[in-house]
Amino acid sequence: MYNDLFSIGPLTVHGYGLMIGIGVVAALLIGDKRANKRGLNGEIIYGMTLWAIVLGFLAARILFIITEWSDFIKHPIDYITGNGFVVFGGIIGGALTAWGYCAIKKVSAVTYLDLMTPSVAIAQGFGRLGCLLAGCCYGRETSSPLGIVFTHSDFAPNGVRLIPTQIIMSVGDFAIGAILLLYASKPRKKGEVSCLYIALYSIGRFFVEFLRNDYRGSVGILSTSQFIGIIAFAIAVAAYIWFVPFLNKGCAKETENKEE
Repeated sequence: MYNDLFSIGPLTVHGYGLMIGIGVVAALLIGDKRANKRGLNGEIIYGMTLWAIVLGFLAARILFIITEWSDFIKHPIDYITGNGFVVFGGIIGGALTAWGYCAIKKVSAVTYLDLMTPSVAIAQGFGRLGCLLAGCCYGRETSSPLGIVFTHSDFAPNGVRLIPTQIIMSVGDFAIGAILLLYASKPRKKGEVSCLYIALYSIGRFFVEFLRNDYRGSVGILSTSQFIGIIAFAIAVAAYIWFVPFLNKGCAKETENKEE
C-alpha cells in the first residue's frame, strides 16, 4: 500500500488524507439529506460538523500524546509535528464540540447528535481505509491466506503477512453506520441512536484491539482504547437506562404544556 498516491506539482495527495476527506464529504451529504427529511437545519449540520472535525482531530492528537507521555517528554517537537491519533479522543472531542455548538445556536444537541452518528460511523469506515493505505493500525503476524503484506509502509513491518485489522475495522464501521441508519429509520427517543453508536463502537473496538500489533499505549493489561471503550460502553448503557428516559420525559412534558 502507498500512503503517497500521486503528486501534482508541489502537492502530494496522501491516501490517508484523501480517505478522511471522502469520509467527511460522505458524512455531510448523508447528514444534510437526512436533516432535510426531518425538517432540521442543514446549516447547523455543516457548522457543527466542521467545528467537530477541527477540534475532534485536536482532541485525538492530544489523547495520543497523553498515551505516549513518557516519550513525548523526551522528544516533544517530534510529537507536536508528527502523526498519530487516538480515535476515542476524536469522538469525545467531536461530541463535546458539537454539543457546545448546538448550545450556542440554541438547538437540541441530542437531536443533532442522533442525526449525525450514523454519518460519523460511515466517515470512520473511510478513515480506516486510509489507515490501510498508510499501513498504520496494523495487525498481528498471521499465516492465514487472508493476511496482507505491506511493502512500502512507513508504519507496518514490510514483507510480513499481517491480520488486516484496518479492513476489519472499516467493515465494522460501515456495518455500524448501516445498523444505525436502519434503526433510526423509525421514530426513536432522543439519545437512543447516540447511545447505540457508542455501545456498538466500544464493543467492536474492544475486540479488534486483540488483533492489533502497533503500540498504542496501555492501562494495565488493556490497551488505552480498550480501557476507554469499557468506560464508554458503561456510560452508553447508563445513559440509555437513566438519561434517555429523563430527557424524553422532559420533552413529553414540554409537548403537553404546548398542547394545553
